[in-house]
Amino acid sequence: VQLQASGGGLVQAGGSLRLSCAASKSIGSINVMGWYRQAPGTQRELVARISRSGSTNYADSVKGRFTISRDNANNAVYLQMNRLKPEDTAVYYCYTKLFGLSTYTYWGQGTQVTVSS
Repeated sequence: VQLQASGGGLVQAGGSLRLSCAASKSIGSINVMGWYRQAPGTQRELVARISRSGSTNYADSVKGRFTISRDNANNAVYLQMNRLKPEDTAVYYCYTKLFGLSTYTYWGQGTQVTVSS
């Protein structure tokens, strides 16, 4: 499974961006999709994730500003980011975790989000 992420860019603080990520093929019925981010010198952190049924989890730092959604028919996940802050600057990675007899995690290539103050 290949994941293609897009939608990053440069935005001023308070602005918005929408990230998209699509899987190259059907990824099965039991899975989670989501986004991590990594800023320079820091560990990768979970931003948001969504199950196939629509259950969501968010990092405390983005609650109320970011919204994750998915399109099961197109194996895609989206991250709407509003009221962006300079501390949101990072490379954002989409991922999908597949559950079956074994668990597999696939990663997208990352997309840069830069928020200027």
